[in-house]
Amino acid sequence: MKLTNGNTAIVLGALKAGCRLFAGYPITPASSILEEISATKIKVMQMEDEIASINCAIGASLAGVKSMTATSGPGFSLMQEAIGYSNMIEVPLVIVDVQRVGPATGMPTKPSQGDIMQSRFGSHGDYCPLVFYPNSVEELYKYTIKAFNNAEIGEMPVVLLSDAFLANLYETVNLDDNIEIKKRKLKPLGKAARHITGLAHQRNSPKPQSPKEYRSFIDRIFKKTYVTAKENNDYEFSGKKNSDTLIVSYGCVSRFLSDLKNKYAFFRPIRIWPFLKKELGLIAKNYKKVVVVEMNNGQYRHEVERVIRKRLFFFRVLGGEIDIKKIEKNIEKLKCKTTSLYSN
Repeated sequence: MKLTNGNTAIVLGALKAGCRLFAGYPITPASSILEEISATKIKVMQMEDEIASINCAIGASLAGVKSMTATSGPGFSLMQEAIGYSNMIEVPLVIVDVQRVGPATGMPTKPSQGDIMQSRFGSHGDYCPLVFYPNSVEELYKYTIKAFNNAEIGEMPVVLLSDAFLANLYETVNLDDNIEIKKRKLKPLGKAARHITGLAHQRNSPKPQSPKEYRSFIDRIFKKTYVTAKENNDYEFSGKKNSDTLIVSYGCVSRFLSDLKNKYAFFRPIRIWPFLKKELGLIAKNYKKVVVVEMNNGQYRHEVERVIRKRLFFFRVLGGEIDIKKIEKNIEKLKCKTTSLYSN
């Protein structure tokens, strides 16, 4: 057992997973990942910006070593083109996004969940990322390892979401030595005939003007992601399950609402993307009221509503502050409500 904070837990997870190169650029609240990891055996490259950081990590992975980068919202935005590229060339990579209030500079020291949709649709074109969002320091440790493992299994980039609250939260972590670590199976450039290109392609052959071949490529990488995701149907269903109300929340907000578990049922997605459509759908149909609480202006809410196919209630928590008593009072009022309630 070790007492540590969320950012350091990510570093410990990367060490356990066999990461050999970290490339990054300082940005609050992710900076301490760069600082902590520089004191380990992992090679560190502090780059001139976030664009260079992710491309350096991509290059290291292609050269044959497990690699990662870490940033926050503005840097995550700068990385999006390279994230799309890494999906196109199918390279194992871990990308950590420690969310803060935005857009732009926003409030750098305040937590947020404003990058939920960006983590899914941030780059242009069609791709399907695997995204995890833990809600504790120990989960950050375990899901960092899981991110590396799934990057190797699926030969693809995996996104690990965190936030300013979890980054600075101190908890004890069980540094389990029995966690299985997936080894690199993709041969490095120079030791295998592999054509690397951002053009549409089929394995080692570019097909820049063939719609048929492109559709085949897209179908293959989507299938690959969903097959990998199916082995990671990670969520928490807890609380008072015989309640008539189901609360859907994730990340730091699910921690804040834990005191309400004695009154309501809770669904917490950990695998944020691909969306846990089947799992949530089967659970939500048993509840009269479904309430989504998230620290943004309703990014995940719309996907939940689409899946459960009925009107839900939504509470937004903006600016890094949350009033549990106010949320509880408003949920109680929902007994006589028939329309969506939108509240700070």
